[in-house]
Amino acid sequence: MLKGKTAMVTGSNRGIGLAVVKLFAKNHADILACARTQTPEFEKEMQELANEYGISILPVYFDLSDEAAATSAVKQLIKNTERIDILVNNAGVTTVGLFGMTPVAKIKQVFDINFFAQLSITQLVTKKMSRNHSGSVINICSVSGLSNEKGGLAYGSSKAALAYATKTLAVELGANGIRVNAVSPGFIDTDMWKERDEDLRSSLLSKTPLARQGSPEDVAKAVLFLASDDSSYITGRNIIVDGGRI
Repeated sequence: MLKGKTAMVTGSNRGIGLAVVKLFAKNHADILACARTQTPEFEKEMQELANEYGISILPVYFDLSDEAAATSAVKQLIKNTERIDILVNNAGVTTVGLFGMTPVAKIKQVFDINFFAQLSITQLVTKKMSRNHSGSVINICSVSGLSNEKGGLAYGSSKAALAYATKTLAVELGANGIRVNAVSPGFIDTDMWKERDEDLRSSLLSKTPLARQGSPEDVAKAVLFLASDDSSYITGRNIIVDGGRI
């Protein structure tokens, strides 16, 4: 589905990002696999995937909390890459805390990574996409940005902002041949849920019509669809992957 295309995926070293990289590799895309920290394990896994599917995977490292360093790394990446056809803005942070007990500085920190860093990367990459008059941007949002819950102000608001930006960018970039969509995961089996309260996990599961927790692969399949030409007439949409809970 993606042969001949180059995809840039942030947060590639675990969870949804890693599942996206694996599925993109299986579908023969060349990949710019972005992560915060370089490890031998990640380097080895990327090389093994590249060898298995006969593609190119370039690990790239930058921290979204360091705006100057991240911008510099992405600019260099764009300069050294012939084309970028797909951008998956997956990297992000989560936090849980009641509003009265959460410093506004913490909320700003979450927005810096989950919203402003995504916009910065998208602005740089879509300029390159515009030269080829084609491209697909997929923002990983969250159902937390669509439904309210106690303690979710910082994270949910940042994802709600990203979802709004998705629709706006779709309008602005459509004339350049660039599609912008979002995927909003729900109760997915990632590190984010490892330390959450068991009562909350049970409650969410009881409200999920499909009666199971989702996997990163469930989300990756939606991302693949939006990245591929199968969705060539779809833009400004937000696909909810939550087993029907909201």
